[in-house]
Amino acid sequence: MAKRPDGSDMKYRYISLIIAAALASVPLSTAMAKDLIGIYQGWAAFAEPDDASCYAIAQPTEVVGRDSQKGNSAFTVGFWPEKYQNYQIYVRFSRDRSSNSIVTLSAGGRRFRLDGNRTEAWAKDQRMNMAIIAAMRASASMSITSIGRDGRAIVDVYRLRGAASAIDSAALACK
Repeated sequence: MAKRPDGSDMKYRYISLIIAAALASVPLSTAMAKDLIGIYQGWAAFAEPDDASCYAIAQPTEVVGRDSQKGNSAFTVGFWPEKYQNYQIYVRFSRDRSSNSIVTLSAGGRRFRLDGNRTEAWAKDQRMNMAIIAAMRASASMSITSIGRDGRAIVDVYRLRGAASAIDSAALACK
């Protein structure tokens, strides 16, 4: 069973900060830009030399729910070649979900049921990771849906233009 990518909440907050600044075309500080590989139409790829990993990442372009925290949500495809973990899907929700609700990723006419906890989700195994990436490559957008702790729907929508380039760039940078 695939597990959440190795990393703390601080790491993903840092990642979200980088991508938010990059996507907003705000000049990045030298400390933040050192590992940026490239920006691809709303997606970014970067390397993390400290743990020999690379990522393709984006924030949702649309978030449903007035209490949503768009800046905290993200979709990531991670690579840890030294650990033989590649193409690992990781989702951080725009808000906390109900612990008894399912998480569904929809892309390219396919639906995938993800594993997760209140704030994040991931693919069940490597086969699902690869099927999700194939569906992403065949689609213009994808959505992550669940039910929030307040009983309202969580719908985080991602545009996929640039996703394939960001994923491929991250994969190449971590070979």
